[in-house]
Amino acid sequence: MSLLELGGVIKDFGRLRAVSELDLSVEQGQIRSLIGPNGAGKTTVFNLITGTLPVSGGTVRFNGEDITGLRPHRIAQKGIARSFQQTFLFMQATVLENVLTGFHMECRAGALHEFLNTKKAKKTDGGCRSRAIEIIEFMGLSPVTHERAGNLPHGYQRALGVSIALACNPVLLLLDEPVTGMNPTETREMVDRIRKIRQRGITIIIVEHDMRVVMDISDRITVLNYGQKIAEGLPSEIRANPKVVEAYLGREDN
Repeated sequence: MSLLELGGVIKDFGRLRAVSELDLSVEQGQIRSLIGPNGAGKTTVFNLITGTLPVSGGTVRFNGEDITGLRPHRIAQKGIARSFQQTFLFMQATVLENVLTGFHMECRAGALHEFLNTKKAKKTDGGCRSRAIEIIEFMGLSPVTHERAGNLPHGYQRALGVSIALACNPVLLLLDEPVTGMNPTETREMVDRIRKIRQRGITIIIVEHDMRVVMDISDRITVLNYGQKIAEGLPSEIRANPKVVEAYLGREDN
């Protein structure tokens, strides 16, 4: 059974069909890339999976359960987390404080315990802090643990966005352009960390425009164009697919 299944998913914005009857099946432990030209509907698909946008038709199933129409916080509780194309951080907060926000669903001892500062609240806060520090170390952010997010270089900010998503303890992690704007060294480091995230048993779907990264890291690739799936397969198959070449480069007129 697939971890994630989209069956005939549709998203309409008025008369515009942004996603058209999309079927997508992602197996446990995969790194799956979702690619296509600008405007192909890739980020919209992420928004449909996470409940940020309601589907206009079709179903979304996760771990065998129909999650179509659930609110975003309910979907997150079931184990789906994401990073964003644009880095959304608390710029005046430290790296540690930002990562701690990712634990908000599970690391709350309860309003009364927090108000009274009970042992339960202290134990819960301490556990979250330890786990946040572990994630920071894993993502290579230890040197800037107590630095404000707004002072970080771009590559560190992207890594911090992924760290916050990891703090949600995901089963499925959606990464929206994780290497955008990075230099070659930062890109290699992020690719290495994505592989290590998969080694932790987390399934990953990536939206990314850097084709060298996509071809290097993906188990399978799904290609969208104008909201429709035009190809799916191994990186070698996608690289040689004439429909994919045409979607990216345009048709040559003879």
